[in-house]
Amino acid sequence: MLLDIQESKLDFSVVQSGKESKRVNGLYKPDTREIILHNKNFKTDNQLVYTAVHEYAHHIINEEQIEANGGREPPHQMRCHTRYFWAKFESLLEIAEKKGYYSLEISDSPELEALTKEIREKYIARNGQLMIEFGRALVRAQSLCEQANIRYEDYIDRVLQLPRNTARSMQRVSTLRDEDAVMGFDNMKIVAGTSKADERARITEAIKAGKSPDSVIAMMKRKSKEIDPKEKLEKERERLTRTISELTARLEYVEESLASL
Repeated sequence: MLLDIQESKLDFSVVQSGKESKRVNGLYKPDTREIILHNKNFKTDNQLVYTAVHEYAHHIINEEQIEANGGREPPHQMRCHTRYFWAKFESLLEIAEKKGYYSLEISDSPELEALTKEIREKYIARNGQLMIEFGRALVRAQSLCEQANIRYEDYIDRVLQLPRNTARSMQRVSTLRDEDAVMGFDNMKIVAGTSKADERARITEAIKAGKSPDSVIAMMKRKSKEIDPKEKLEKERERLTRTISELTARLEYVEESLASL
């Protein structure tokens, strides 16, 4: 099933432990390429498949890292549940759904379906709309601070007592349309984080299609990496030149300090 979801050239094994674990439902051992599933934790095959795909995502990423490392075993990081991991996991789950191996069907529970509708309308959309209006109020407050010769940053810090990043996020979100509020504040921040209209449209479409925030952010990162090789080298040259200049200045300061001792 896992190989049918995505091919892997790296040999691996799947072991059902026959045990119940209170700590984890499953795990992946990159050294031995083992996917271990504590199958006594699951009431249904659907639950088992979800965990199997989760651990397989670790295996696929391990394979990608080995290929990127020229076939050598990469150092295994402690933090493995990165945004890229969740995006990869979600893409594999979507394939599993299309092939009929896994399903996420909330309509099987009418009570859950009704509660989901309430959460989307009463909380997610309403909070999104509130944040749009909040952001517009902050934009107005910034203008009034400028007219009154008051530092807006000080007003945010000590009068409203808001974290500056939160205030900036709400002001960016205020540029969105009212109908975008259905996405919720966190997804709206992702959309508002880009100024390009075509990028905003693409991100909005992905969110409304059901993509998770991690998948959308991973998609944006992949797009940002797709730049001209010459442009990439020029940016690296600028960065290195700036670093050399800063280090040279620091070296001169250290040498002068040593000479005065």
